[in-house]
Amino acid sequence: MTETLVNAADRWRPLSELLQALLERIAAELPGWLGAGLTVSRGDRPLRVLAATGVAEQLIPAQLAHGGPVLVADATGEPVTADRLFGDSRWPELTRETVFDGGAATEAIRGAVALPGFWDEDGAFVLSVSLDRAPGEETLAVLRRYAKLTEMTLVVAETATAGDPDQMLDLLASRAAIEQAKGAIMAVRRCPPEEAWQTLRRASQEFNVKVRELAVALVEYLGGQAATPREGLREIRPGAPAHHAAERLWSAFTSVSR
Repeated sequence: MTETLVNAADRWRPLSELLQALLERIAAELPGWLGAGLTVSRGDRPLRVLAATGVAEQLIPAQLAHGGPVLVADATGEPVTADRLFGDSRWPELTRETVFDGGAATEAIRGAVALPGFWDEDGAFVLSVSLDRAPGEETLAVLRRYAKLTEMTLVVAETATAGDPDQMLDLLASRAAIEQAKGAIMAVRRCPPEEAWQTLRRASQEFNVKVRELAVALVEYLGGQAATPREGLREIRPGAPAHHAAERLWSAFTSVSR
């Protein structure tokens, strides 16, 4: 177990400077910023802190232990905002005392925002910030803007560390298919990217098909022909269940939008 954890840490270490720079860019665009962090998980594994700066270095581990916006965002797949982080009934065990030993700087913490995202079928992340004020609409807008950059950074890291060239091609092909399907869902539902992804995930679970197969089947259904893989990428062949799921999903979208 110890060796596994060490290997996992080594795998992400080359990303640390890049991710710290990303968090610093977010900080530069958010008035009242006190801290920011990125947590990741894969499959059924719990969230873990991949990068943190400012008060988030203490605050995010405390949220993972006692509850908070990061855990709620990960569990629901929806953005979470809090005007007052401490004392919120959604996470009663998260208090200043459970996070800090004291200090005037901690008194400045007020609001928080956590935005969930995904970089493939099993990989999830939460981008979060802490503020000295209640978050406004611009806070979530900034995080959404940087969520795409975060997603692609994790995709690159995943493919670069996969080792097996075939696995790398699978990851890239899955990503391309999912992005096309997400774009179609966003267009018809007029929804943000995280909602489009959650829609794909829920449908894949309901119909018991892989997300990437459902994504390709949806693209093929809309295009009226088999999807052509991008040059250099392996082909994903959705089966009959995935095609059935895609047809049902799109029919539900169009019936609601009429």
